[in-house]
Formats: sequence, structure tokens, C-alpha cells
Amino acid sequence: MGERVASETTFVTMVRTASERERARLLIESIRSFGGSLGSCDIWVCDANPQTVHSKRLERAGVQVLPLTTPHTMERYYFSDKVSACAQAEDLAAGGVGSLIWIDPACLIIKAPVLFELNSAFDVAVRPVHIRNIGLTVSEPLDGFWEKTFEAVGVRDVQASVESFVDGQEIRAYYNSHAFAVDPSLRLLQQWKACFEGLVLDQGFQKGPCADELHQIFLHQAVLSALIATKVETSRTRILPPDYNYPYNLHESVPFDKRASTLNELVCVAYEERSLDPSAVADIVIDEPLHSW
Repeated sequence: MGERVASETTFVTMVRTASERERARLLIESIRSFGGSLGSCDIWVCDANPQTVHSKRLERAGVQVLPLTTPHTMERYYFSDKVSACAQAEDLAAGGVGSLIWIDPACLIIKAPVLFELNSAFDVAVRPVHIRNIGLTVSEPLDGFWEKTFEAVGVRDVQASVESFVDGQEIRAYYNSHAFAVDPSLRLLQQWKACFEGLVLDQGFQKGPCADELHQIFLHQAVLSALIATKVETSRTRILPPDYNYPYNLHESVPFDKRASTLNELVCVAYEERSLDPSAVADIVIDEPLHSW
């Protein structure tokens, strides 16, 4: 990927489509406007079409645009671009970055996300998944999907568990991937790509335990979770609080006692297909200065 002198903390995201470009632009502006002590950190954008005029505008705005390359063997698989982008960024960051922060383009930074900074105390910072989905409770036996996923990362099972945020299920370690931070020196994201690609190419697995769309969609997240649970000590894994990666896309499903009342109280919000235009938002308060912004 070449040499680059990077800041100690670096953000990375990805764009492939026109809608993702617009979302990434808003994400970048939110980091610069509300990121506090992290607002001036390097931002890298892995771009599937880096020669566009939009990418050149990003470069003029001080953002580093990296050509996104996804192996053809998995390029059509769900979230393969995201896995590839993370591995590319980690490779570039090695030796110059202490905290590499991945953020999906459909997220915004509302307050300084200081807990993404790992410093010397943590190797990873993550949130539990929002809903159980394909996760397994701690009392359930392994199914074929998780058995093969754990085998891919070199273990039979994991001891770590988390509580899913929205539906409150105690499940085997299963982490949300809207936004997270890693220490690039661990090479965790290289392993993510290698294990993910291996499972994508495993025809028996794909036609068996991973044959349905739901397991295919969340395979990337399962593999990352399995790696974190097995390669990073529990004491070195920072579990982020609920104001990080808050799922506005699931806002109506969040239990009332956990539900955010204002957007301003959050640090990082994931909105996916929902609008955050104040004129279109009726289920959460947006106070100043965020409302005008």
C-alpha cells in the first residue's frame, strides 16, 4: 500500500455508490464539526471509484482517498468490500497508527468519540450487537454455522458473552460492526479478511450452514466477533457504552428505558436507511447546534 506518516488515531470508511458518497461526506463533516479532540485526525476513504470528481473533492478537503480493491473471489459476497477496506487500511496503518477507527458511511459523530482511542489500555473497542439475530445464547449448543466459524479462527467455542442491546439476550460474543477501533499492530483485520474469504470459498459451508441469506449477510460480523473473542484478551477489549453506535434505524424497537430522547446525547449514531433531516424526524429530539447543522 505504500508508506504514509499517519496520526496516532485515524478514521476509515468506504464508498462505492453515489448515496454512500453523500453519507461519507456527512460523516466526515460530523467528525470535523463534533469530533472534539479527534476532529482533526486523519480520515481515510476506501473508494471503489477513486478517479471521480467527488473523490478529488475529498482529497482537496484533506481526506486521504485509497483505491478499494476486493479479491474477485469474494467481490459479490455480502460486505466483502467492507472486510477488504478494513484489511487495506490496517495494512497501511501498521507502524504509524495506534487506534484505527472504522465507521460505516451511514453513521454520524455527534460528540467526541474519545473511547475509540485505545491508548495503551486496550487493543479493541466494540459494541455488542443490537439484536441477537444469528447469535447463539450461552446455553445453546453450537450450530453448524458457528461451529465452522469458530473452527476457521482456530477454536472449538468461546467463553466470552455479551448482552444484545435491543432485545437483551445473553449470547456468545457477537459484536456490532457499524463502528469499532482496533490496534493495527495486532493484524486482526488481516486475519478477518483471510478467515472470511476462506468461508466464502468453502462450498460445503455455503451450501449448508450458510446457505440462507441472513447467515450470509452477517457472516462478516460473526467472523470478526469470533476473532476478537479468541485473539484479544477480555481485559484488553473495551466494551463501548450504549451512546456509541446507537441504532437509530431500530429506534422504535429499543426498550423505553434504553431509548435515547435526543440525538445530541449520543456519541455515534447509525441510521442506515433512515433520514436524519430534522424536518423529517418526529421520534427523537434534535437540539442545537446539531439541528442547524
